[in-house]
Amino acid sequence: MEHFVPSQEIWNISFYYIFMNDVLNNKFAERLRELRLEAGLSRQELADKLNVSVRLLSYWENGQRECNFDTLIALSTLLNATTDYLLGKSEF
Repeated sequence: MEHFVPSQEIWNISFYYIFMNDVLNNKFAERLRELRLEAGLSRQELADKLNVSVRLLSYWENGQRECNFDTLIALSTLLNATTDYLLGKSEF
């Protein structure tokens, strides 16, 4: 029986997606917390506005979970930021 050995290209692509996912998640977590604090909102207040639990919001801010698209749009509206900024794809 032959064993599958991934090529270097497959390793590079896999590493890129894993690395970029970690970078974007961390940037999202950082920016979400930063924008919430700049808006003067507690976790409870923002969670109430989004109709989610404080625990879920905490997971997002700690990079343990990701929000869905609808919530991302709501966050961008509430925090007066673009979705690209929240995701770490732009600096404004």
